[in-house]
Amino acid sequence: MSIRLPRNAQIWLPGYVRSRAAQWFGPASGEQSPLVWIAICDHYEPFWRNTDEELAQRRVELWRTKWPEIASRNRDSTGQPAQYTFFYPEEEYRPHLLERLAEMARMGLGDVEVHIHHDGEGEQNFVDRMSRFLEALDRRHGLLRKQDGKYQFGFIHGNWALDNSHPERRHCGLNNEITLLKNLGCYADFTMPSGASPTQGRMVNVIYWASDDPEQPKSYDTGVPVTIGAKLDADLLMIPGPLGLRWQERLLPRMETGELAGHDLPTPYRITRWLDLSPRIGRHIFIKLYTHGTQERNSGPLLEGGLDRAFSLLAAECERRNCQARYVTAWQLRQAVEALRLGQEPIIRRASPVVRSFDPR
Repeated sequence: MSIRLPRNAQIWLPGYVRSRAAQWFGPASGEQSPLVWIAICDHYEPFWRNTDEELAQRRVELWRTKWPEIASRNRDSTGQPAQYTFFYPEEEYRPHLLERLAEMARMGLGDVEVHIHHDGEGEQNFVDRMSRFLEALDRRHGLLRKQDGKYQFGFIHGNWALDNSHPERRHCGLNNEITLLKNLGCYADFTMPSGASPTQGRMVNVIYWASDDPEQPKSYDTGVPVTIGAKLDADLLMIPGPLGLRWQERLLPRMETGELAGHDLPTPYRITRWLDLSPRIGRHIFIKLYTHGTQERNSGPLLEGGLDRAFSLLAAECERRNCQARYVTAWQLRQAVEALRLGQEPIIRRASPVVRSFDPR
């Protein structure tokens, strides 16, 4: 009997096989216990399929109420509460909504980064929109960081079409988007994996540097993996989530992309797949999960037990494997990667409140 694979497997399957072979036959990571870095990156869209301000407000208030309770119940091996990163879409910016997320960042329970949907409006439009949004996040809400005068931000591309990667060139339009993101100060991209979508990159289950070809789309299809002590970098750091196959739940295999969804909640088997598939650097495992948390089909199941179960199962499986769990934001995940690239041991301090408060102007 032939095995039916998911759509567009020709894109990601060779990289998946290479990543599995590297883990099975690669060098051992040493005698120290593995460190598992766990980040949840939410494509956080309060106006999803909606133009109603009141509904968007209710969606945000639900997270503002429930997430601090969940975070306080779930702490990692250092005592840090669970962390959450809200990738907020530029086109849905409302100061009063984003400020409710910024409050949780000031409580040390997460962070806010950048999400955007665009479709062929041109380079200057993209740069202008991004620049205004970065300034608003900083000046009005006390978010983001700066380095060498540039805002530093994590990025998720709407509709998965990073660097004009959709075959029909929809949902982007910029072959030089990676260069634009670098110039704007993007510290890492967290868009991948996109699973069965044709936008999925060929580099699978590896953290790597992508170099832009401004004349061609989808420059992140290839890149240079991050290794301990590596001196090489390029245009954009790519931090993907786990991508592979799940064999045990159905007669036919199904994809694992690290998605937290109401129709696909965490199970003990999924946890083992996340640990087995996620990118590694030395003894460090980097689990980047994602969700669309404002959608009612996800928010209800996740906030009423799904996230608690995810953290509980992760903690139990890490303990079983003699691993140490670290709950981090997207920014902290990147900091750990960068420390390893420089040949240093990552030291992530507990999340500290952001100092500035809401500026109503």
